[in-house]
Amino acid sequence: MPRIVTAGPERHPELLALWEASVRTTHHFLGEEDIVRLKPLILESYFNAVELCCLVDEQDRALGFLGTAQGKIEMLFIAPEQLGRGLGRLLAAHATEELGAVRVDVNEQNPQALGFYEHLGFRVVGRSPLDGEGRPFPLLHLELRRV
Repeated sequence: MPRIVTAGPERHPELLALWEASVRTTHHFLGEEDIVRLKPLILESYFNAVELCCLVDEQDRALGFLGTAQGKIEMLFIAPEQLGRGLGRLLAAHATEELGAVRVDVNEQNPQALGFYEHLGFRVVGRSPLDGEGRPFPLLHLELRRV
């Protein structure tokens, strides 16, 4: 049974590899130059800016990871071979129920991610034409609507 553990700096290389594999599978709108440019930012800045945890198997291998900050899911990635097995739902539930995350931004060009979060009860509350770095990758801003 997978378990969620805190991910310290010793896990960063493993999580960066997982991030890259996941992005190449799910973020078809990103070009090679985007991925190459983002990798050092993920490793040197983004991982350190969030509360990072990962879902590990019995051998302590990361199956997916989650980064949250100030009530927001900043990153959630699942290893490509693990997609569709409910692991994203486990991490999202941890984010919302244990860490109090109620907001997330999704790339508009990633309808699969949008559908995932909408299925979990998030609703679009806004849109930005550029991503957080000013690049032309529109973001949809979502908030969790609790019933």
